[in-house]
Amino acid sequence: MAFETHPLTPARFEDFADVINPNRRATHCWCLSHRLRAGEIEELGGGSREEAMRALAARRSRPGVITYEDGVPVGWCHISPRDEIPRLVRSELIRPVDEVPVWSIICLVVRGGHRRRGVTAPLVEGAVAYARSRGAPAVEAYPVDPEGRMDTTMAFVGTRAIFERAGFEQVGVTDAVASKMPRIVMRLDLR
Repeated sequence: MAFETHPLTPARFEDFADVINPNRRATHCWCLSHRLRAGEIEELGGGSREEAMRALAARRSRPGVITYEDGVPVGWCHISPRDEIPRLVRSELIRPVDEVPVWSIICLVVRGGHRRRGVTAPLVEGAVAYARSRGAPAVEAYPVDPEGRMDTTMAFVGTRAIFERAGFEQVGVTDAVASKMPRIVMRLDLR
């Protein structure tokens, strides 16, 4: 298997949609839930979540990366500078650990039919490589540490083990929860 990871651009938008919303449901989150308020979705996309995400994909600072397996889009990672994710900036539950201008991983999605096939590792590695190429001093994620399997509706936050395998270390805790589990702060220093 050959994996490649690329930033989301307008030319790759349909690949992104194939991963996160293959049925193109208008009410799907389109990976905007943590990024934009309803008014911002209205402003960017005329009320359409899909169009708002298309507008973000057209910006110089891309909202994330897509991982391909043998040319097929199989994974999505929402990664951006923390200060470009307004809901994270305003969060009372996931506060900054320090003053380092980190990039934050908000969401990991593996396309249906491709799960449990080793996609997550190259997805996280590709996201980190993208952040490094853009000058990120560090990358953070806010996963949970489940004892067993996790509720799939909240799996997008990732697990401690995923990020540990990629070299991240726990640097803090949050007041946020996912599937009734506390979310922790994992960081990979790129300096």
